Amino acid sequence: MLSVKNVTKYYGDKRAVNNISFDVKEGEIFGLLGVNGAGKTTTFRMIMNLLEPTSGKITFNNKKIDYDITDKIGFLTEERSLLTKLTVKEQIIYYGTLKSISKDIILKRLDELLERFNISEYKDVKINTLSKGNQQKIQFISAIINEPKLLILDEPFSGLDPINIELFKSVILDLQKKKTAIIFSSHRMDHVEMLCEKLLILVKGETVLEGSLKKIKDDFKVKKISIKADVSKKELESIKGVNKVYKDNDSFTLYIDDIKYSKNVFDYIKKKDNVSKYEVSPLSLEEIFISKVGTFYGK
Repeated sequence: MLSVKNVTKYYGDKRAVNNISFDVKEGEIFGLLGVNGAGKTTTFRMIMNLLEPTSGKITFNNKKIDYDITDKIGFLTEERSLLTKLTVKEQIIYYGTLKSISKDIILKRLDELLERFNISEYKDVKINTLSKGNQQKIQFISAIINEPKLLILDEPFSGLDPINIELFKSVILDLQKKKTAIIFSSHRMDHVEMLCEKLLILVKGETVLEGSLKKIKDDFKVKKISIKADVSKKELESIKGVNKVYKDNDSFTLYIDDIKYSKNVFDYIKKKDNVSKYEVSPLSLEEIFISKVGTFYGK
């Protein structure tokens, strides 16, 4: 489906993206992550053929991306890109026409999507009168009105309450079932974990982590141990291999440098009374992200 191979992008003397590579297959949700200035937006613009790579190659179904192919791509930007003085219907007709869709088909799809997003009553309402959350729904509809084969979602849940996040998730998963390839970007790592199968983390245009989410979590050497017991924080900190210990009432979270050190912790815990919890687990994606990005920045 989408192939990004050894892509580098310079703006003058400044390198924004350095030799990145990844693939996104049909029906796959791929996470492209990074702090502000990491190179995500530049990468999205190159995929959309709004920018030319300085070197490397980007293809969609083995073809260079041109206007014919961008008609099959949907892009929900992090920034608002709505023409707020238009009505919802006028806005979607405009975007749909840019994607070479007939007006009849646009209106049919619009009615279906407005109903799906529970905002049918806003069809003839000006966008500047809508709440931030409803504007985000219209922006999402504009990105999928062409029933894209590739969909780029940059902070899609911005401005949404938990109920509407679940609604957006259900639409995204339905698109996945229809074999849409999806690139998902968010600063909320919990959102990435619940949707993405594979991911790539960029820092200052460099790839610092890449692969399947499960493998990344399994392979990351640092693990954490959750303990609920009458134990001493000071003694836990003294156990070989224990890097950090955090205490919350009678619960403790330990970070160990490698899974092999879990035996040292267990040998200590098994001698204690009132142990109601002892659980070894991989780090969350957020913890891994902070660890990798912090290391890159020398923190």
